[in-house]
Amino acid sequence: MGKYDISTTTIGDLLKDPQAVEIFDKHAPGLTSHPMIGMAKGMKAEKAMKMASGKIPQSRLDAIVSEISAL
Repeated sequence: MGKYDISTTTIGDLLKDPQAVEIFDKHAPGLTSHPMIGMAKGMKAEKAMKMASGKIPQSRLDAIVSEISAL
């Protein structure tokens, strides 16, 4: 298991990790610099990604989860 569990790790914690930010930017360009990302910083990553599923294709979300889980 990697250092992150998306069910317990917040978006804010992931945004502090340059490797995680790189993964987000690769699969969802502009997400980490979006003006609304600040509102999601306190949310668990899993919940935030479920909310984003209408805007980001599920295949990209799955790739993000897979790569972050492997860190």
